[in-house]
Amino acid sequence: MKPETWTPHVTVAAIVECDGRFLVVEEQTVDGLRLNQPAGHLEAGETLLEAVSRETLEETAHPFTPEALVGMYMTHVVRPGREGVTYLRFTYCGKNGEQQADRALDPDIVRTLWMGAEELRACPERHRTPLVMQCIDDYLAGRRFPLDFVHTHSVGPKWPMSGQ
Repeated sequence: MKPETWTPHVTVAAIVECDGRFLVVEEQTVDGLRLNQPAGHLEAGETLLEAVSRETLEETAHPFTPEALVGMYMTHVVRPGREGVTYLRFTYCGKNGEQQADRALDPDIVRTLWMGAEELRACPERHRTPLVMQCIDDYLAGRRFPLDFVHTHSVGPKWPMSGQ
């Protein structure tokens, strides 16, 4: 029997600030209703920038243009009765476009909200993960890395994919 390969989940998140308030989503999770930045998984063939723009649009109906990388985060989540999962999260800040009112949100998204940092800080039990506030705090501390800090190398069809 072949041993299972451990693979971390790569996710992206968007920080959108307007007049001191942050765009967050209220979403249905296995742990109940939680707050999070617009966020989701990197899909095959996407760059991180494409993923964060797509996820933000799908979850908020706001187009998103990343301007800087706020940080890269790793967290390991273990829930009772389930195997643990490791997430690598790339959080970007940027500008949102006008909300597309006729666009349906992802099925797990209940609504979008604009909340101040202190409002978010006051309800940590509602956060999807501790990364929600960590990313806001890093953003408020001025952490910014250029978009090309993470290099995306396109792999051609002849490049060997195993043993990289």
